[in-house]
Amino acid sequence: MDKRIVITGLGVVSSIGIGREEFWSALISGKSGISEVESFDTSDFPVHYGGEIKNFSPGAFIDKEKVGKIGRSSQLAIGSAKLAVKDAGLRLDDLNRERIGVCLGTTMGESQILVELDDAWIRKGMDYVDAGMVPQYPAYSLSSNVALELRLKGPNYIIPNACAAGNFAVGYACDLIKGGDADIMLAGGVDAFAKIAFIGFSRLYAIAPQKVQPFDLNRKGMMVGEGSAIVVLETLENALKRGCAIYAEVLGYGVSCDAYHMTAPESGGIAAAIEKALKESGLTPADIDYFNAHGTGTPANDKEECAAIKKVFGERYNTLPVSSIKSMLGHTMGAASAIETVACCLAAKNDILPPTINYETPDPDCDIDCVPNKARPHKISTVLNSASAFGGNNACLALKEFP
Repeated sequence: MDKRIVITGLGVVSSIGIGREEFWSALISGKSGISEVESFDTSDFPVHYGGEIKNFSPGAFIDKEKVGKIGRSSQLAIGSAKLAVKDAGLRLDDLNRERIGVCLGTTMGESQILVELDDAWIRKGMDYVDAGMVPQYPAYSLSSNVALELRLKGPNYIIPNACAAGNFAVGYACDLIKGGDADIMLAGGVDAFAKIAFIGFSRLYAIAPQKVQPFDLNRKGMMVGEGSAIVVLETLENALKRGCAIYAEVLGYGVSCDAYHMTAPESGGIAAAIEKALKESGLTPADIDYFNAHGTGTPANDKEECAAIKKVFGERYNTLPVSSIKSMLGHTMGAASAIETVACCLAAKNDILPPTINYETPDPDCDIDCVPNKARPHKISTVLNSASAFGGNNACLALKEFP
């Protein structure tokens, strides 16, 4: 019998809230986490705003002597991991840690560390490079640091599939449990606010001046953000034995590659991932109550994503609720779809649709129900969480509220 996989714990660190309750309260109130960048000087850039987390204290989650030995992405990941473990009621000392693993998605890894190393080398010379920082920046350090902190000895993976990596990580973690490689997985994504990402998207002229406006006619681009979200995955059988709360069941997922362009999205690839998720989950388009969009706020992405929604959902496309929480958080890169998975679980649990804020002017190419500006009650049972990434990578996750 195929194992049923459920989500029993939610951990999130974001610019609008840290922890499940604070995050959800801010999300449904339409709070924006966009503010002026403080982590580095933006005076040479044409834009000065981003989705930085201003109130994260790593000492609340990690021994202070360890904080300086790991990068900010690892700090955010450990924070969300501990929040998820606590939320799930996992008593790790009573469990076999060899059967608990970690699978995280990321875009940038510990790019802040790499920037610091390069600055030291360029400004002062190689002899001034802190050798202790060198092992901190590779992407593998993210999942490894979570495992080290929690002493988890099960499967340990990093999936660097850019801005769809969170969905890839959750899907693959489910496969590991189904395949018998683990009993419990901590899965999600993380990326810290990165100067190199800010430079890159600035050079692509993809950053909006002050606000993100997904699906709006006058949208001007995305906004670089940061964050982490991790969910606890386990079999339904195991969760029922523990007597814990269950947020949602992971019905399945679908992945695809546009094979079209390194940075420009293509609706056919997006639609293929959605259709694969539906097929694997045994669902039809009529079964979906809410669609959490990638919704970056760039002209091309939103147009192509809406074309994919129209292709898959046909005549339902403009009545199906579709929203983008990136309007509040900015684009948190590898953390984005993981944070959105948390949002989907809470939306289904509370029967409330998160809004797309900053929506002002309808766009004929994006004539969907984007839940503009205000959250609203809606009966939600089954949801899709869609994510796309540079390289044409797409991943769509199908979730169902567990009664």
